[in-house]
Amino acid sequence: QVQLQESGGGLVQAGGSLRLSCTASRRTLSNNAMGWFRQAAGKVREFVASIGWNGGTTRYADSVQGRFTISRDRTRDTVYLQMNSLRPNDTAVYYCAGARTPVATDSTTFYTSWGQGTQVTVSS
Repeated sequence: QVQLQESGGGLVQAGGSLRLSCTASRRTLSNNAMGWFRQAAGKVREFVASIGWNGGTTRYADSVQGRFTISRDRTRDTVYLQMNSLRPNDTAVYYCAGARTPVATDSTTFYTSWGQGTQVTVSS
């Protein structure tokens, strides 16, 4: 079982930036797409961003397009989510996930490995 560990969450003012990181315990996800999801209090988990196995393709939710950037360093088995121009409604627990496909996807059905999540809070 691959373990994913997120880090980088915290409290930031609106308009600020944070960078989340996700490291895999093993290299088994190096040829798989990776993604970020988030879940706000009282809401369902939603897709944020995904990146293909070699970083060549990415997908974003409309709500974060142009503000968030997903990237990966396969040599470090790490995926990043750079979040700029943060808004209060970006407040959520952010989860890293590994997919069973090499292609970036926003469908949760393809994601089989999940991290424990990291809290992001954006104050107004």
